[in-house]
Amino acid sequence: MVEHGALDIMCLNKYRHSSSSSSSSENDKKDIPKEKISLSGDYPKKTAEFLSGQYGTNLLLVGAAMMLANAYRVRIVKEEHLLSFLTCLMILQLLWMLWYILVRKTHKNSRTERDVHATSSWIRGGLSLLAVLSLIMDSFRIGYYVGDQSCVSAMLAVYPVIHATHTIAQVHFLWFHIKDVIKSFETFERFGVIHAVFTNLILWGSGVMSEAEHFLSNHMRRLTIVGYENLTTVHPESLCNCTTSACSLFLSSLSYLYPFNIEYHIFVSALLFVMWKNIGRSIDLAHKKKLPTKTQNLAVGPIMGLLALGSTIGILVVYISNMDDSISARQSAITMFYIYGIVILAFMCVAGASGLVIYRVDHVPLDTSKNPSRQLDIELLFGSSIGAWLMSWCSVVAVVGTDSNPPYRWMNFAYSLLIVLEKYLQNLFIVESLYREKEEGEREDPELPSSSEIFSVSSSLAPPYNGIINQGFDTPDRSCVNTENRQDDNGQVHESLDVRKSLEGPLPVENNIEEPLNIKRQILKNISVFLIMCNMSLWILPAFGCRPQYDNGLEEEIFGFNIWTTVLNIAIPLSLFYRMHSVASLWEVFRHV
Repeated sequence: MVEHGALDIMCLNKYRHSSSSSSSSENDKKDIPKEKISLSGDYPKKTAEFLSGQYGTNLLLVGAAMMLANAYRVRIVKEEHLLSFLTCLMILQLLWMLWYILVRKTHKNSRTERDVHATSSWIRGGLSLLAVLSLIMDSFRIGYYVGDQSCVSAMLAVYPVIHATHTIAQVHFLWFHIKDVIKSFETFERFGVIHAVFTNLILWGSGVMSEAEHFLSNHMRRLTIVGYENLTTVHPESLCNCTTSACSLFLSSLSYLYPFNIEYHIFVSALLFVMWKNIGRSIDLAHKKKLPTKTQNLAVGPIMGLLALGSTIGILVVYISNMDDSISARQSAITMFYIYGIVILAFMCVAGASGLVIYRVDHVPLDTSKNPSRQLDIELLFGSSIGAWLMSWCSVVAVVGTDSNPPYRWMNFAYSLLIVLEKYLQNLFIVESLYREKEEGEREDPELPSSSEIFSVSSSLAPPYNGIINQGFDTPDRSCVNTENRQDDNGQVHESLDVRKSLEGPLPVENNIEEPLNIKRQILKNISVFLIMCNMSLWILPAFGCRPQYDNGLEEEIFGFNIWTTVLNIAIPLSLFYRMHSVASLWEVFRHV
């Protein structure tokens, strides 16, 4: 009756429109300003987004300019000036986060929309672990200042205290507010979120510069041992006479904690950027079901991954211990690294190609729904791949063009080409997995939904009936039980009785249904676990000092010391971020399969 009534009203409107042309023309004239208003409805939102983006970009450029000025040998911009700038940025972010939390506390009765795809508990747990290691680094900075307080600026003590406070407050914000979809004070909040994004990016850049300076000093020390003493380089400032015996321990330990602090800030900036993109966005509440993570029948992937991880630790120890020895020992260590890299990259290429073949056989369409978090993941994967690709092609050019012939020359060539191929295949595998729609057989999960979804009107599993629906009275074909079926024949009477008897209990039968073993899923899960551990291995090596690009001498001979060092200072941080981000993306692939 309602539908017929709606059709009649539409028909009346149609006839009225056709019978009176003068009235329609008047209506059209009245609709013109309304259309203009509707077209300009998003204008303030786009303006705020554009202005806040420009603010963040200029903030990043100011930070980059100060870091570059601090890295120059004259050092007009001293370290305490840079730390003062970073401290001011963190204090502003702390004030904004405090304001945001207080506003949410005062409006706690109003419902805040949340983006369930923004992050997951395991990502926040991993960031919390990185934050703990960053706090340990701050404590080492404070301990180092205590020993050298007589000859260093007090800002070296203020900065780690503010950074530790900033880290604790930011982790709290990530756990409780990162999924919020902001709908109030949108313009102001856009500037606050983008300030937090670029503050973390500047802190990431500062950590990258400090780490690069540390590795460059180690590289020059090794070259001096070998006999290259006439190279001009920037020597670090002389250290003060430490008043405690722990100063050298604190200073040497900082270099091992830099990688964790760097990854912490870059990941936080990515999560905050997703929050910035979600400001004012309308969230689709139809997809609330959590993905079950099943780990049965996992054997080959974890075993091979553990073998790769164990061999990585051995390669790291041997490489670092042999770099300060004779030239033959250095060449043996570099050769061993390239052999290890060729083997592990070859296995990763085979694994990624196998996963792509499995996906191509199914011909399942891709999911094109809007998801800012997933889109950012893919953009970061491709963007961070550029660093390793740049290093690889420079190495290929150096190997082909050099006149030197060390024993690892063509191993470097094969390793560089495999780096390019491996990233190409792994990126395709991750994109194919994250954008893949579920198959028809996967849409109806045999597991029961959570209790919060049983009476949820917005749940995608709820049938299209008004009122409260108890799923215990739904038949498998998603239709209500009809009591008139019992009057048809004897067979239907018995069937209805069976249904009624089954509804008297708590329906334990569905919980006991076991999904048949899917070989394809098990292969994809093992591939994901293997690639996760391999990416962790390839992150550990350069993060803790195993960087043959500095030590093999081929690229430095072709491009020169200054150019090649600049390339490495740009490419290695991107490559490290790619490996860590690939671990996060591949874990999502594992859960999505």
